Amino acid sequence: MEKAIDKILDKSITTREVIFLLAVVFCLSPLISPPVALLMGLVIAQFVGHPYLHLNHKATHILLQVSVVGLGFGMNVGSALKAGKQGILFTIISIISTLAAGFLMGKVFKIEKKTSYLISAGTAICGGSAIAAIAPVIKAEEKQISVALGTVFILNAIALFLFPVIGHALNLSQTQFGLWCAIAIHDTSSVVGAAGKYGAEALEVATTVKLARALWIIPVAFLSAFIFKHKSSKLKVPYFIGLFIGAMIINTYVPGIQVFSRYAVYIAKSGLTLTLFLIGCGLSREVLQSVGVKPMIQGVILWVGISAAALWAIISFI
Repeated sequence: MEKAIDKILDKSITTREVIFLLAVVFCLSPLISPPVALLMGLVIAQFVGHPYLHLNHKATHILLQVSVVGLGFGMNVGSALKAGKQGILFTIISIISTLAAGFLMGKVFKIEKKTSYLISAGTAICGGSAIAAIAPVIKAEEKQISVALGTVFILNAIALFLFPVIGHALNLSQTQFGLWCAIAIHDTSSVVGAAGKYGAEALEVATTVKLARALWIIPVAFLSAFIFKHKSSKLKVPYFIGLFIGAMIINTYVPGIQVFSRYAVYIAKSGLTLTLFLIGCGLSREVLQSVGVKPMIQGVILWVGISAAALWAIISFI
Protein backbone atom coordinates (compact mmCIF):
# COMPACT_ATOMS: atom_id res chain seq x y z
CA MET A 1 0.00 0.00 0.00
CA GLU A 2 2.81 2.39 0.97
CA LYS A 3 4.64 1.63 -2.27
CA ALA A 4 1.51 2.43 -4.29
CA ILE A 5 1.08 5.76 -2.46
CA ASP A 6 4.77 6.60 -2.96
CA LYS A 7 4.45 5.84 -6.66
CA ILE A 8 1.50 8.28 -6.98
CA LEU A 9 3.26 11.01 -4.98
CA ASP A 10 6.53 10.62 -6.89
CA LYS A 11 4.86 10.98 -10.26
CA SER A 12 5.85 14.32 -11.78
CA ILE A 13 3.24 16.46 -13.46
CA THR A 14 4.22 18.07 -16.74
CA THR A 15 3.81 21.72 -17.68
CA ARG A 16 1.35 20.62 -20.37
CA GLU A 17 -0.82 18.93 -17.73
CA VAL A 18 -0.67 21.97 -15.42
CA ILE A 19 -1.83 24.31 -18.21
CA PHE A 20 -4.60 21.92 -19.22
CA LEU A 21 -5.90 21.41 -15.65
CA LEU A 22 -5.83 25.15 -14.91
CA ALA A 23 -7.86 25.74 -18.09
CA VAL A 24 -10.39 23.11 -16.94
CA VAL A 25 -10.79 24.95 -13.61
CA PHE A 26 -11.34 28.25 -15.44
CA CYS A 27 -13.99 26.64 -17.66
CA LEU A 28 -15.92 25.53 -14.57
CA SER A 29 -15.96 29.09 -13.23
CA PRO A 30 -18.35 31.90 -14.30
CA LEU A 31 -15.39 33.76 -15.82
CA ILE A 32 -15.35 31.77 -19.09
CA SER A 33 -18.15 31.80 -21.69
CA PRO A 34 -18.72 28.84 -24.08
CA PRO A 35 -17.14 30.57 -27.12
CA VAL A 36 -14.07 31.57 -25.09
CA ALA A 37 -13.79 28.01 -23.76
CA LEU A 38 -13.81 26.61 -27.30
CA LEU A 39 -11.20 29.16 -28.42
CA MET A 40 -9.04 28.34 -25.40
CA GLY A 41 -9.25 24.65 -26.29
CA LEU A 42 -8.20 25.37 -29.88
CA VAL A 43 -5.19 27.37 -28.66
CA ILE A 44 -4.12 24.54 -26.34
CA ALA A 45 -4.56 21.99 -29.15
CA GLN A 46 -2.32 23.97 -31.52
CA PHE A 47 0.41 25.25 -29.18
CA VAL A 48 0.42 23.13 -26.01
CA GLY A 49 -1.13 19.76 -26.81
CA HIS A 50 -3.82 17.74 -25.07
CA PRO A 51 -2.17 15.58 -22.36
CA TYR A 52 -5.15 13.22 -22.17
CA LEU A 53 -6.15 13.07 -25.82
CA HIS A 54 -6.90 9.32 -25.67
CA LEU A 55 -9.69 10.03 -23.16
CA ASN A 56 -11.10 13.10 -24.89
CA HIS A 57 -13.81 11.53 -27.07
CA LYS A 58 -15.32 9.49 -24.25
CA ALA A 59 -15.14 12.43 -21.81
CA THR A 60 -16.92 14.84 -24.18
CA HIS A 61 -19.55 12.21 -25.01
CA ILE A 62 -20.45 11.54 -21.37
CA LEU A 63 -20.16 15.17 -20.26
CA LEU A 64 -22.43 16.39 -23.05
CA GLN A 65 -25.15 13.85 -22.25
CA VAL A 66 -25.09 14.55 -18.49
CA SER A 67 -25.16 18.31 -19.09
CA VAL A 68 -28.10 18.10 -21.49
CA VAL A 69 -30.08 16.10 -18.91
CA GLY A 70 -29.26 18.80 -16.35
CA LEU A 71 -30.66 21.48 -18.66
CA GLY A 72 -33.99 19.64 -18.57
CA PHE A 73 -34.42 20.78 -14.97
CA GLY A 74 -34.67 24.36 -16.22
CA MET A 75 -37.43 23.76 -18.77
CA ASN A 76 -41.21 23.57 -18.79
CA VAL A 77 -43.17 20.83 -20.60
CA GLY A 78 -45.73 23.27 -22.05
CA SER A 79 -43.08 25.57 -23.51
CA ALA A 80 -41.13 22.61 -24.85
CA LEU A 81 -44.16 21.14 -26.63
CA LYS A 82 -44.88 24.51 -28.23
CA ALA A 83 -41.28 24.80 -29.43
CA GLY A 84 -41.33 21.21 -30.69
CA LYS A 85 -44.46 21.83 -32.78
CA GLN A 86 -42.90 24.91 -34.33
CA GLY A 87 -39.73 23.06 -35.25
CA ILE A 88 -41.11 19.75 -36.56
CA LEU A 89 -41.84 20.86 -40.13
CA PHE A 90 -38.49 22.66 -40.48
CA THR A 91 -36.77 19.57 -39.07
CA ILE A 92 -38.32 17.10 -41.55
CA ILE A 93 -37.72 19.28 -44.60
CA SER A 94 -34.16 20.20 -43.64
CA ILE A 95 -33.09 16.62 -42.86
CA ILE A 96 -34.42 15.18 -46.13
CA SER A 97 -33.05 18.03 -48.27
CA THR A 98 -29.62 17.95 -46.59
CA LEU A 99 -29.20 14.20 -47.05
CA ALA A 100 -30.28 14.46 -50.70
CA ALA A 101 -27.97 17.43 -51.39
CA GLY A 102 -25.09 15.67 -49.65
CA PHE A 103 -25.57 12.56 -51.79
CA LEU A 104 -25.47 14.62 -54.99
CA MET A 105 -22.43 16.62 -53.87
CA GLY A 106 -20.55 13.45 -52.99
CA LYS A 107 -21.11 12.27 -56.57
CA VAL A 108 -20.13 15.62 -58.11
CA PHE A 109 -16.94 16.07 -56.04
CA LYS A 110 -16.12 12.33 -56.16
CA ILE A 111 -15.79 12.12 -52.38
CA GLU A 112 -15.45 8.67 -50.82
CA LYS A 113 -19.03 7.40 -50.33
CA LYS A 114 -19.06 6.71 -46.60
CA THR A 115 -17.17 9.89 -45.72
CA SER A 116 -19.63 11.96 -47.75
CA TYR A 117 -22.59 10.20 -46.15
CA LEU A 118 -21.30 10.77 -42.61
CA ILE A 119 -20.76 14.48 -43.29
CA SER A 120 -24.29 14.74 -44.70
CA ALA A 121 -25.83 12.89 -41.76
CA GLY A 122 -23.87 14.98 -39.26
CA THR A 123 -25.04 18.18 -40.93
CA ALA A 124 -28.64 16.98 -41.26
CA ILE A 125 -29.21 15.73 -37.70
CA CYS A 126 -26.88 16.44 -34.80
CA GLY A 127 -23.23 16.51 -35.76
CA GLY A 128 -20.86 14.23 -33.88
CA SER A 129 -23.67 12.27 -32.19
CA ALA A 130 -25.18 11.31 -35.55
CA ILE A 131 -21.78 10.40 -36.98
CA ALA A 132 -20.97 8.26 -33.92
CA ALA A 133 -24.32 6.47 -34.15
CA ILE A 134 -24.34 5.87 -37.90
CA ALA A 135 -20.63 5.02 -38.40
CA PRO A 136 -20.89 1.46 -36.98
CA VAL A 137 -24.13 0.87 -38.89
CA ILE A 138 -22.41 1.51 -42.24
CA LYS A 139 -19.13 -0.03 -40.97
CA ALA A 140 -17.14 3.16 -41.57
CA GLU A 141 -13.37 3.08 -41.09
CA GLU A 142 -11.49 5.24 -38.55
CA LYS A 143 -10.16 7.59 -41.25
CA GLN A 144 -13.66 8.17 -42.66
CA ILE A 145 -15.05 8.91 -39.20
CA SER A 146 -12.17 11.28 -38.37
CA VAL A 147 -12.63 13.29 -41.56
CA ALA A 148 -16.39 13.63 -40.97
CA LEU A 149 -15.96 14.59 -37.30
CA GLY A 150 -13.18 17.05 -38.12
CA THR A 151 -15.35 18.77 -40.75
CA VAL A 152 -18.32 19.04 -38.41
CA PHE A 153 -16.34 20.26 -35.39
CA ILE A 154 -14.53 22.96 -37.38
CA LEU A 155 -17.86 24.34 -38.65
CA ASN A 156 -19.33 24.08 -35.13
CA ALA A 157 -16.54 26.30 -33.84
CA ILE A 158 -17.28 28.92 -36.50
CA ALA A 159 -21.04 28.79 -35.84
CA LEU A 160 -20.62 29.33 -32.12
CA PHE A 161 -19.07 32.74 -32.77
CA LEU A 162 -20.91 33.70 -35.97
CA PHE A 163 -24.56 32.90 -35.21
CA PRO A 164 -25.13 35.28 -32.25
CA VAL A 165 -23.61 38.12 -34.29
CA ILE A 166 -25.95 37.43 -37.23
CA GLY A 167 -28.93 36.99 -34.88
CA HIS A 168 -28.40 40.40 -33.29
CA ALA A 169 -27.70 42.05 -36.67
CA LEU A 170 -31.03 40.75 -38.05
CA ASN A 171 -32.83 41.46 -34.76
CA LEU A 172 -34.12 37.88 -34.51
CA SER A 173 -36.49 37.12 -31.64
CA GLN A 174 -35.53 34.60 -28.97
CA THR A 175 -37.79 31.96 -30.57
CA GLN A 176 -36.48 32.62 -34.08
CA PHE A 177 -32.85 32.41 -33.01
CA GLY A 178 -33.43 29.25 -30.95
CA LEU A 179 -35.07 27.52 -33.93
CA TRP A 180 -32.33 28.64 -36.29
CA CYS A 181 -29.59 27.32 -34.00
CA ALA A 182 -31.32 23.96 -33.57
CA ILE A 183 -31.71 23.48 -37.32
CA ALA A 184 -28.48 24.98 -38.66
CA ILE A 185 -25.77 24.23 -36.07
CA HIS A 186 -24.52 20.65 -36.05
CA ASP A 187 -23.70 19.64 -32.49
CA THR A 188 -25.91 20.01 -29.41
CA SER A 189 -23.02 21.52 -27.43
CA SER A 190 -22.56 24.39 -29.90
CA VAL A 191 -26.34 24.84 -30.26
CA VAL A 192 -26.65 25.28 -26.51
CA GLY A 193 -23.57 27.51 -26.37
CA ALA A 194 -24.81 29.89 -29.07
CA ALA A 195 -28.44 29.94 -27.91
CA GLY A 196 -27.47 30.37 -24.24
CA LYS A 197 -25.44 33.42 -25.18
CA TYR A 198 -28.48 34.88 -26.99
CA GLY A 199 -30.98 34.41 -24.13
CA ALA A 200 -32.83 32.03 -21.80
CA GLU A 201 -35.86 31.60 -24.09
CA ALA A 202 -33.64 30.95 -27.11
CA LEU A 203 -31.81 28.30 -25.07
CA GLU A 204 -35.05 26.51 -24.17
CA VAL A 205 -36.34 26.51 -27.75
CA ALA A 206 -32.99 25.45 -29.21
CA THR A 207 -32.41 22.59 -26.77
CA THR A 208 -35.92 21.16 -27.16
CA VAL A 209 -35.96 21.31 -30.96
CA LYS A 210 -32.39 19.99 -31.23
CA LEU A 211 -33.09 16.95 -29.07
CA ALA A 212 -36.31 16.24 -30.96
CA ARG A 213 -34.19 16.45 -34.10
CA ALA A 214 -31.68 14.00 -32.61
CA LEU A 215 -34.37 11.32 -32.48
CA TRP A 216 -34.13 11.22 -36.27
CA ILE A 217 -30.87 9.33 -35.79
CA ILE A 218 -33.00 6.19 -35.43
CA PRO A 219 -34.86 6.21 -38.80
CA VAL A 220 -31.79 7.57 -40.62
CA ALA A 221 -29.65 4.78 -39.14
CA PHE A 222 -32.13 2.16 -40.38
CA LEU A 223 -32.08 3.84 -43.80
CA SER A 224 -28.27 3.80 -43.70
CA ALA A 225 -28.20 0.07 -43.00
CA PHE A 226 -30.45 -0.48 -46.03
CA ILE A 227 -28.38 1.78 -48.31
CA PHE A 228 -25.07 0.19 -47.32
CA LYS A 229 -26.65 -3.27 -46.90
CA HIS A 230 -25.39 -4.00 -43.37
CA LYS A 231 -28.44 -5.61 -41.76
CA SER A 232 -26.45 -7.10 -38.88
CA SER A 233 -25.20 -3.73 -37.62
CA LYS A 234 -26.24 -2.62 -34.15
CA LEU A 235 -28.10 0.66 -33.68
CA LYS A 236 -27.19 2.94 -30.77
CA VAL A 237 -30.31 4.68 -29.43
CA PRO A 238 -29.67 8.07 -27.71
CA TYR A 239 -31.13 7.13 -24.30
CA PHE A 240 -30.10 10.42 -22.67
CA ILE A 241 -32.93 12.17 -24.54
CA GLY A 242 -35.41 10.18 -22.45
CA LEU A 243 -33.61 11.32 -19.27
CA PHE A 244 -33.80 14.92 -20.50
CA ILE A 245 -37.57 14.57 -20.97
CA GLY A 246 -37.84 13.02 -17.49
CA ALA A 247 -35.95 15.94 -15.93
CA MET A 248 -38.25 18.40 -17.72
CA ILE A 249 -41.38 16.57 -16.45
CA ILE A 250 -40.04 16.55 -12.89
CA ASN A 251 -39.25 20.27 -13.06
CA THR A 252 -42.76 21.03 -14.34
CA TYR A 253 -44.92 18.83 -12.13
CA VAL A 254 -43.00 18.13 -8.90
CA PRO A 255 -43.66 20.91 -6.34
CA GLY A 256 -40.61 22.48 -4.74
CA ILE A 257 -38.09 20.96 -7.17
CA GLN A 258 -37.31 24.42 -8.58
CA VAL A 259 -35.21 25.13 -5.49
CA PHE A 260 -32.76 22.45 -6.65
CA SER A 261 -33.35 22.92 -10.39
CA ARG A 262 -31.42 26.17 -10.63
CA TYR A 263 -28.32 24.46 -9.22
CA ALA A 264 -28.70 21.58 -11.68
CA VAL A 265 -28.99 24.03 -14.58
CA TYR A 266 -25.93 25.99 -13.40
CA ILE A 267 -23.88 22.79 -13.18
CA ALA A 268 -25.18 21.70 -16.61
CA LYS A 269 -24.14 25.00 -18.23
CA SER A 270 -20.68 24.71 -16.67
CA GLY A 271 -20.48 21.16 -17.99
CA LEU A 272 -21.35 22.32 -21.51
CA THR A 273 -18.70 25.04 -21.34
CA LEU A 274 -16.16 22.38 -20.35
CA THR A 275 -17.44 20.14 -23.18
CA LEU A 276 -16.73 22.86 -25.74
CA PHE A 277 -13.26 23.37 -24.27
CA LEU A 278 -12.52 19.65 -24.64
CA ILE A 279 -13.86 19.64 -28.22
CA GLY A 280 -11.49 22.52 -28.99
CA CYS A 281 -8.61 20.60 -27.40
CA GLY A 282 -9.36 17.68 -29.71
CA LEU A 283 -8.96 19.76 -32.87
CA SER A 284 -5.22 19.24 -33.23
CA ARG A 285 -3.20 20.09 -36.33
CA GLU A 286 -3.38 16.43 -37.35
CA VAL A 287 -7.20 16.46 -37.19
CA LEU A 288 -7.43 19.71 -39.15
CA GLN A 289 -5.02 18.47 -41.82
CA SER A 290 -6.79 15.11 -42.15
CA VAL A 291 -10.05 16.69 -43.28
CA GLY A 292 -8.94 17.50 -46.82
CA VAL A 293 -10.30 20.06 -49.28
CA LYS A 294 -13.21 18.22 -50.92
CA PRO A 295 -14.93 16.98 -47.72
CA MET A 296 -14.57 20.45 -46.22
CA ILE A 297 -16.11 22.03 -49.34
CA GLN A 298 -19.04 19.62 -49.08
CA GLY A 299 -19.45 20.39 -45.37
CA VAL A 300 -19.33 24.15 -45.90
CA ILE A 301 -21.78 24.17 -48.82
CA LEU A 302 -24.26 21.95 -46.96
CA TRP A 303 -23.94 24.05 -43.80
CA VAL A 304 -24.29 27.41 -45.57
CA GLY A 305 -27.23 26.05 -47.59
CA ILE A 306 -29.17 24.73 -44.60
CA SER A 307 -28.34 27.85 -42.56
CA ALA A 308 -29.52 30.27 -45.25
CA ALA A 309 -32.66 28.29 -46.12
CA ALA A 310 -33.63 27.84 -42.46
CA LEU A 311 -33.04 31.54 -41.71
CA TRP A 312 -35.19 32.61 -44.66
CA ALA A 313 -38.01 30.24 -43.65
CA ILE A 314 -37.92 31.29 -39.99
CA ILE A 315 -37.97 35.02 -40.78
CA SER A 316 -40.76 34.48 -43.32
CA PHE A 317 -43.06 32.22 -41.29
CA ILE A 318 -42.25 32.53 -37.57
